[in-house]
Amino acid sequence: MVKTERLTESVDNSEPAIMSYHIKTLVLWACELKPRSWWTENLNLVRICAELLNTLSVWLSDTRCPHYFVNNCNILDISLSDAAVTSKLMSIDEACLSTWLINNYIRPCAELCPDNVHRLFDDVSTSMKLANAVSEIVRWRLDSSLFNTWETVDCAEIWIPMQVSRYSVTARSCIYWMNELTKINNKRFCLFFSAAALLQIAREMSRNGFSDEFLDVLSTLLQGTNFNPCCSVLPRCTTEHEKSEMVELLQKSAVEHLTTYRQLVARDFGSVVTIVTTDFEAMYAYKRGDYQRCLQLSTQNVHTLLYRRTRCLSSIPISLPEFVQLLNDDIVSLTALMLMVNRECRRNGYYTHITQLTVAVSDDSMSVEATSLSDLTG
Repeated sequence: MVKTERLTESVDNSEPAIMSYHIKTLVLWACELKPRSWWTENLNLVRICAELLNTLSVWLSDTRCPHYFVNNCNILDISLSDAAVTSKLMSIDEACLSTWLINNYIRPCAELCPDNVHRLFDDVSTSMKLANAVSEIVRWRLDSSLFNTWETVDCAEIWIPMQVSRYSVTARSCIYWMNELTKINNKRFCLFFSAAALLQIAREMSRNGFSDEFLDVLSTLLQGTNFNPCCSVLPRCTTEHEKSEMVELLQKSAVEHLTTYRQLVARDFGSVVTIVTTDFEAMYAYKRGDYQRCLQLSTQNVHTLLYRRTRCLSSIPISLPEFVQLLNDDIVSLTALMLMVNRECRRNGYYTHITQLTVAVSDDSMSVEATSLSDLTG
């Protein structure tokens, strides 16, 4: 309020009467001298602020503001006395400060809200009406803040695998990525990055066979997890059968990481976006021929996503080679056609994503067809 009402600016362009350090000093002295009951009984932020501003007016009137850390040091000079500022501070009471807060903060916030919230401020003639209106702003802000955070997470789900796909992962780059992603997000993004890196190794191994570099990368990615056996099995991948088994083990590890990632995201953002946690597990079940398991999971996912209670769905990248190996043949074929028709999709991975619902429906129908064929041939 002091800054907005320009009380920090002097009339004659000399040094202002009030500076931020005066306000900080005021609060420090209040924390030490005011009893606990002054802060907690009849808890009212407006009352507390109004009384503190009145105290500041007394300090200005007496040109006395004792330094909190330095004894016998007054940080208000007599030349800084400003009668107009002192009078304005002294006139502030709860009603005045409440009106100022409503007009300068609460109403501008309400203008950002949906119409049903904004209209509540057409009539705030009573404390109850004002309290209800403010509560709606707070509720909307909490919901929108969570949704905005989810949009950032959704962008990261696109950006991280795009970067992994663009550059071959090394043990050094993995350490860098894991450290940087840990700073941003405690666990989720590290899991997603690890999954994308594991899928890249699985793809490279299926095409080019074993490489010594894979061992260092896997040791970095899988340290402290249940999939350290990958590191001991990898050097023995000499035959096509052993290579195939290792690729499957890497894919399984990646799917485990992705499933854990989905569980964490669903826990944190389930109120603003509908997320099923077994989409990658269903995809992997289909790819390895476990059609009954895929059918069970995808049917559950279709039901959950069709009757969702939120307006948003999570998505899956489909053009990146790391994730293509998990997709069923129909989606891969459609993706290839899309990339042929629209060249922009080749350059920009943001255009080549499908929702969990589309994947679930596709896996469900493919599993039904595969199960039926299996019963006929059996």
